[in-house]
Amino acid sequence: MAPRASWKGFLKISELALPVALYAGATTSARVSFHILNRKTGNRVHRQYFDEETDEAVEPEQQVKGYDTGDNQFIILEPEEIAQTVPESDKTIRIEAFVPLDKVDAVYFDRPYYLAPSGAVATDSFAVIREGMRRKKVAALARAVLFRRVRTLLLRPEGPGLAANTLNFDYEVRPASEVFDDLPDIRIEGEMLDLAKYIIKTKSGEFDPHTFDDRYDQALAELVRAKMEGREIKPPKPPKETKVVNLLEALRQSAGAGKAPKKTRAGTRKKSASGERRKAG
Repeated sequence: MAPRASWKGFLKISELALPVALYAGATTSARVSFHILNRKTGNRVHRQYFDEETDEAVEPEQQVKGYDTGDNQFIILEPEEIAQTVPESDKTIRIEAFVPLDKVDAVYFDRPYYLAPSGAVATDSFAVIREGMRRKKVAALARAVLFRRVRTLLLRPEGPGLAANTLNFDYEVRPASEVFDDLPDIRIEGEMLDLAKYIIKTKSGEFDPHTFDDRYDQALAELVRAKMEGREIKPPKPPKETKVVNLLEALRQSAGAGKAPKKTRAGTRKKSASGERRKAG
């Protein structure tokens, strides 16, 4: 069964417009989920808002949004006032620029989607755009009103279609300098750098999301199965404590035998020998 489109409209570049559909690229529907129940009756319960001063229940028609101006003072915003701020959508994703794929900072990525042509008429034109982007190794920056907000999207070739990511706004992304400015600028070289390179080489692999484990969700699923089958529920084993005495020693242990790689030792001996020859001369 084909997935249901999250959004339908047009992809526009210059004067060319073609019908497209946007599909969610990720879903949490497969995760283990729970309902809140009344322990006494086993019935589901529903949430209810209460006035924090009077402790009385507030019915939905009396609930209104408010902006905190400080000192617990609020400006009330009526639903129709908020609705007026929602941008009107013309159901169009407008490509504004093409950028090199390797120049996009992944920290701006928000939600993933897939973009596909909607209907056989648009298939050829869509393929031309997609293949041109693939050959030039570029991504497209586009803008559209999606789900009540103006969003910037990054489009890039993905198989016969396009992968799309909504992008975080600049004000939403925390500058790396806020975290990294206090870190000392340490030069790593010599034996420590050689060991690090060696470890990275021995641990080289491929990006394969099939190997990603959601251990918490798996544990919840096993807990549910055990309860259904009346089996004993065994608590998980606590993780082993990791003790790191010295960074260099830890790198050596990770390298395999508590020794530096042969290439590194040879390089060190060669340098020492040449130094001795210079000294002797």
